[in-house]
Amino acid sequence: MHTLICGSMAFDTIMVFQDQFKKHILPEKIHMLNVAFLVPEMRREFGGCAGNIAYNLKLLGEQPRIMATVGDDFSSYTVRLGQLGLTQAHIRHIPGSYTGQAFITTDLDDNQITAFHPGAMSMSHLNHVAEAKNISLGIVSPDGREGMLQHAREFHEAGIPWVFDPGQGMPMFSGDELLAFVAQADYVTVNDYEAQMLQDKTGEKIETLAQDKRAFIITRGGEGSTIYANGKEITIPSAKSTALLDPTGCGDAYRAGLLHGIQQGWDWETTGRLASLLGSLKIASRGGQNHTPSREELSQQFHQHFGFALPQ
Repeated sequence: MHTLICGSMAFDTIMVFQDQFKKHILPEKIHMLNVAFLVPEMRREFGGCAGNIAYNLKLLGEQPRIMATVGDDFSSYTVRLGQLGLTQAHIRHIPGSYTGQAFITTDLDDNQITAFHPGAMSMSHLNHVAEAKNISLGIVSPDGREGMLQHAREFHEAGIPWVFDPGQGMPMFSGDELLAFVAQADYVTVNDYEAQMLQDKTGEKIETLAQDKRAFIITRGGEGSTIYANGKEITIPSAKSTALLDPTGCGDAYRAGLLHGIQQGWDWETTGRLASLLGSLKIASRGGQNHTPSREELSQQFHQHFGFALPQ
């Protein structure tokens, strides 16, 4: 059985501003913002939420299924997926469009300003969950608006457990739509900023939203994460990283750890720690898919950070 990842495939153009945004954005002039950041460092990476999550699941020994829509410029990513051994059976080409493009500027505090061109992602509703076979777990990550709504309904109607991961797609939805997503999902995962936005848009507290979920996960960067499950609030410590180079894709790495733990039937204390470890390994390398630990190395580092063995 496989995990179906519904989400974006994209190219990330990542630029590093060698200063802090806050020094150059004047609060009293925010209504007429006009800023330019010199970014001597720039690179283009393979990315997108679905691509990043699948990459990390592959590191863990899984064979995930990606469901996404891509454009005419996807050929280099096609080669990449082939080299990784990831199936492209549910990746649909939309002629006359670009693959999603993220333009990300990061400052020295790891704050990010992102512009995203959805391109072919806007047609993600052309894909249907039922087209993928032998699926036991799913995730709906940032994607085209109609696609996210549709795939959530389809997972729910098929009785397939799934994770709602709104990410930077949250502003596309009304409070009622977000409540519907949460009601249909078995699991919800957000970062602390998104958690506050979810509360503001729905008018509901996290504790209320989490009540009937198998788990509700809030990540807090270097401060770890919190998992609400089984009537408990479980605190997950962060795994100390060897370097803080690039936060792009850290959330996707964390989500892959969650999906793997759910598939394996692990407890939340173990699952959350694996997710934390993957995030810490990712932030020590540039780009969303350039960290390359083996499964043996992951097990060794898990024991080193948390003092007990990762299940085999």
